[in-house]
Amino acid sequence: MNFIDKLLNISRKNESLLCIGLDPNPDLIPKVSILEFNTAIIDATSDLVCAYKPNLAFYEALGIEGMTILQKTIEHIPDNIPIIGDAKRGDIGNTAKAYANALFSTFSFDAATVNPYMGFDSIEPFINYHDKGIFILCRTSNPSAIDFQNLHCPTGVPLYKMVAHKAKEWNIYNNIGLVAGATYPDELRELRSICPEMCLLIPGIGTQGGNLALTISYGVDTQEKNAIINVSRQILYASREIGFAQAARNTAERIRNQINSCLPSHLKAK
Repeated sequence: MNFIDKLLNISRKNESLLCIGLDPNPDLIPKVSILEFNTAIIDATSDLVCAYKPNLAFYEALGIEGMTILQKTIEHIPDNIPIIGDAKRGDIGNTAKAYANALFSTFSFDAATVNPYMGFDSIEPFINYHDKGIFILCRTSNPSAIDFQNLHCPTGVPLYKMVAHKAKEWNIYNNIGLVAGATYPDELRELRSICPEMCLLIPGIGTQGGNLALTISYGVDTQEKNAIINVSRQILYASREIGFAQAARNTAERIRNQINSCLPSHLKAK
């Protein structure tokens, strides 16, 4: 089963567009091991999500132990829930091939985030995994994204739009999506217009302050719930006490229900 089919199946089953970022910060988690923290979050929320998204930085920072924790975390996630490796890789072709092999073969992620700055040959090795999802950084949610992503090309089109058009051109296997931040709703609306059929991975709701109603209105395809709304810190650290998993579940359920309440009527419970 390819990534999109797996995503849509679990999205329908759990009635959810919510993705939880598994980004454990040792300074913020309760007094349990990181692996115990991750597995408790997964056990408490697996019926509420459409995906999980571990950010590799939090595991790489822990060295070899972190890679072991990442692998065991992946193994703990139910098989029917897609896992997005948030690695933001992008390098020359030969190196990109090794990165793609690491993410898709070694760690068995269902999808990965990639950086298009070095052009097509840095993306192609990922795209060639036809059953995997590739999310290209396009208009990200961080404040400094404007430094480059909004710069206008000689044609007068901002760079993030050029990325979207290139992604559409490269999407010959229908496995490419875009990362588009909820913190920039106007740009999100433009990207959905350019790429109506693509899956959008949308960070920025929650701690970053993105507007949920606008995100759903502008970012969700009108025909299919082809979007992933990522929330990390707001759910993970809903409580730092012993009942953290239940607090995470309560927050995840509230956000999942808020997302569903914003969907147009013809997409609800679809």
